Amino acid sequence: MAYLGFILLTYLVAAFPFGLLVALVGCGIDPRLAGSCNTGATNVSRLCGTRLGILTLVLDLAKGLVPVLCARAMSDSPVFVSLVIVAAVVGHMFSVFLGGKGGKGVATTIGVFLGAAPVAALLAVAACVAVIWLSGYVSAGSLVLAVAVPVLCAVLGPVPLVPAAAVVAALIIFKHRDNIARLRAGQEKSWRKDRAKAAG
Repeated sequence: MAYLGFILLTYLVAAFPFGLLVALVGCGIDPRLAGSCNTGATNVSRLCGTRLGILTLVLDLAKGLVPVLCARAMSDSPVFVSLVIVAAVVGHMFSVFLGGKGGKGVATTIGVFLGAAPVAALLAVAACVAVIWLSGYVSAGSLVLAVAVPVLCAVLGPVPLVPAAAVVAALIIFKHRDNIARLRAGQEKSWRKDRAKAAG
């Protein structure tokens, strides 16, 4: 019962929309109504600047990292840790506080796997950053990260977390379906162009 309660608590903590709070307090903009209409770090950064975007990234990452570290301290069961991983990502993506809407889960995914599979997480982040730098598209890097995590868990371990990583990857891809369509159509927003506009 305690484990079930912790999984529910993880969902509720992860569902708290830090990006919405940061944007409203920091620059008076509701990110649900501007830009990509998303409460995640990328949209907050575009709307409110890099500093508030980084703050949102750190907070969204923490709400994945902290519950997983707590779960590992509570139990060495990979099933329990896997359920906490999925609960954190689902909470961020489908927040009860936002009517079932939310972010795209990338920062929270990084957080949960830094806590559960740090080597795989760091390598996936490196691949993500490389793709963003080379392509100019944050969404492309995010998709690479999503696919890389379960593959790296399968190769480097912990193997019992592969099913949870695969579920998270599928959810991230689903949340990026509009980005995928824009990438295919050549209409996706470029990080380099956004930065050039801000500088200009």
